[in-house]
Amino acid sequence: MISAEFIHALRQVEKEKEIPLDRLLPTIEDALVSAYKKDYGGTGSVRVVIDPNRPSVMVFAERQVVDKVEDPVNEIGLDQARKQKPDAQVGDVVEVEVTPDNFGRIAAQTAKQVVLQRIREAERDTVYDEYKNRVGEVVSGIVQWREGRNVYVNLGKVEALLPPKEQVQGEPYRFGDRIRVYILDVRKAAKSPMVIVSRTHPNLLRRLFEMEVPEIADGIVEIKSVAREAGARSKIAVASTEEKVDPVGACVGPRGSRVQSVVQELYNEKIDVVRWSEDIREYVRAALSPAKPTSVRITDAERKSILVIVPSSQLSLAIGKEGQNVRLAARLVGWKIDIRDEARLAAEQAAEAEEPEASAAPEDDVE
Repeated sequence: MISAEFIHALRQVEKEKEIPLDRLLPTIEDALVSAYKKDYGGTGSVRVVIDPNRPSVMVFAERQVVDKVEDPVNEIGLDQARKQKPDAQVGDVVEVEVTPDNFGRIAAQTAKQVVLQRIREAERDTVYDEYKNRVGEVVSGIVQWREGRNVYVNLGKVEALLPPKEQVQGEPYRFGDRIRVYILDVRKAAKSPMVIVSRTHPNLLRRLFEMEVPEIADGIVEIKSVAREAGARSKIAVASTEEKVDPVGACVGPRGSRVQSVVQELYNEKIDVVRWSEDIREYVRAALSPAKPTSVRITDAERKSILVIVPSSQLSLAIGKEGQNVRLAARLVGWKIDIRDEARLAAEQAAEAEEPEASAAPEDDVE
């Protein structure tokens, strides 16, 4: 008989570690097979069955049927074999129960370390499966420690890695800071699953708005596109499925409360919420906010190129610092945007109109 306390301990593991008993038992049975072969010999097939309800453990081994037994570990006499299998013949292989009287105690002791290791493996697999299914989600964690440029964030069941390329320049990541991170990838590792998280991914911004704006969760407001330069500025285009609902107003919230919650989570990253439109010209106008173009013309629909004319006073605003505003707008709408100064363009056009037509060159004499 296997110890009832042993089964009770397994049920405690099942409860505390959230590892199903029916997942543990096959692992333990494999470990007990190894324990049996180590202590009692045998080279043939051995099978261990644990019945948690009795509780009991039974060992079954294959024996070759022979006339005269010379190797009792691997052979069985014909008469004995026919007690297990009435039609057994010499040369057959039969499975018989070979459970030693004290196997419950010996097996539990021998297999203890193996079982604990398998339990740890099962626990790692459970955590891996959980977080693998959460790739693409935003979770909350606490900054735990640093190793070189790597930052580790405690997510509860696992410590996630925030590598340098997924960190936002200027964010402090102080010990004990609670931050939200985007689950980028989950990989199997020796000690525990390696969860890779990001603070720079554009979908972090998307998920934060989904969490903050009920109309998005309800499907009334839809996020059409996101363009982000993490830590500096982002643009998000939204549309509404209901005419009475203003998608920009829903995302901004009363007195800007909703967008400010996202801004604070991203350490004051500037966020432009713009209205999406099927008309690419209107969409580009909105995307270039806060600049206000005077004219938007499609120059090459096939290559997705568009010309935007802005007042001279708004040229720097439209382009943005180091080209950031127009770069984000182009990324948001998916078109190449060419911005021209209204006054300069008018001057160029006037100059071209005033140029006299070039006189025709004299024809060469032809013999």
